[in-house]
Amino acid sequence: MKFTKMHGIGNDYVYVNMFKEKVRNPARLAVRISDRHTGAGSDGLVLIMPSRRADFRMRMFNPDGSEAEMCGNAIRCVAKYVFDRGMTRKKEIGIETACGIKALRLSVSKGKVKSVSVEMGRPVLRREEIPVAGRGPAPIDEPLVAGGREVEITCVGMGNPHCVIYVEDVAKFPVAEVGPLIERHELFPRRTNVEFVQVLGRSEVAQRTWERGAGETLACGTGASAVAVAGVLTGRTDRKIVNHLAGGDLRLAWPADEASVTMTGPAEDVFEGEWPE
Repeated sequence: MKFTKMHGIGNDYVYVNMFKEKVRNPARLAVRISDRHTGAGSDGLVLIMPSRRADFRMRMFNPDGSEAEMCGNAIRCVAKYVFDRGMTRKKEIGIETACGIKALRLSVSKGKVKSVSVEMGRPVLRREEIPVAGRGPAPIDEPLVAGGREVEITCVGMGNPHCVIYVEDVAKFPVAEVGPLIERHELFPRRTNVEFVQVLGRSEVAQRTWERGAGETLACGTGASAVAVAGVLTGRTDRKIVNHLAGGDLRLAWPADEASVTMTGPAEDVFEGEWPE
């Protein structure tokens, strides 16, 4: 089976072209191929597939084999993959995901995609739809105790669940300790991604990400989008921000009509390989 490893600001996945390849058990393959010692090493597996509803379809699996709804960094790489390899010549495409069809605009230079803008969709702000246990509106700066530590959480759905926590110094915060406690907290029936965020100014933040099923990753596009929304909801940031993640920067905008969040960032090839199974 041939595959390609790609990354969006350090959020790396293994991509398989299902127009040419067959994968009988993607959950099992995701566990094996994602291993950074005995596999290709990645934050998960992405299958690029035909779609009856859009130009292409993507399915993605975490390193633990669980299927995720969407990833903003991964979908940018899918756009680069299909354009750079001549599967489309369109610079505006639609990609079907488990949380709907996403519209993408490709920035091309010398025949190659350099960056991609993604319409990430309207954020989900209803507690039961994110989902978050309990009644009433979704948490905004709501206290939560996990492992004896109290934090304030703001929850946003971006096709997958996110829990945003603001901290004073994100570089020093014990993400590996607190992240899994929040991810698997009883408040989140489908677990949750966790974003730890330091506000640097009205239009600038720094973020570290604990991703559901993957652990700490260098970047998370849906998470960065949730942070853009959470900043507005809590009054900490403006509607256009630059988010500095461990792997690089993303530009995000949530318009005043509170429609789709737009995310813009790069996508890059790493290497191609052949998996023996």
